[in-house]
Amino acid sequence: MRELPVLIYDGDCGFCTRSVRLADRLPVRVRSVPWQEAELERLGVPEQRARREVVLVDESRRLHGGAAAVAALLRHCRGPWRFAGRVLAAPVVRTLAEGVYRLVADNRHRLPGETPACQLPPERRPGS
Repeated sequence: MRELPVLIYDGDCGFCTRSVRLADRLPVRVRSVPWQEAELERLGVPEQRARREVVLVDESRRLHGGAAAVAALLRHCRGPWRFAGRVLAAPVVRTLAEGVYRLVADNRHRLPGETPACQLPPERRPGS
C-alpha cells in the first residue's frame, strides 16, 4: 500500500493551521502534520525548510515547497481542483504564485488567525 502524501506546516501559526484546515476539506487524501510533530528526517525534509514554508511530500517522496506545494496538493485532487493545480504550476503563473506565497508567508503575523508565535523570528519560535 502506498503512503499518503504528507503536508507539513507550521503548527504554531494560527494562519497556517487555519489554511491547512481549509486544505483538509479538498477532495484529496493527504496527511497534514505540523512540522513540530513530523518525522522530518524520515520524510527527508530539512527542518529549516519546514520552518520557512509549507512542504508537501508526495507518494514518490518528492518535496514541493511554498506555492509549488499548494499546486502539487491541488493536482492530487479530483475535479476542477486538479486543473487549478496545473494552472498554478505553469511557468508564468508559478512565478507569480511564489511571489504571492512569499508575501503572505513573510506577513502572516498580520493576517487573520495569527498567533504571537508568528511575530517571532523563525529561530525564536516555539519548537526552535
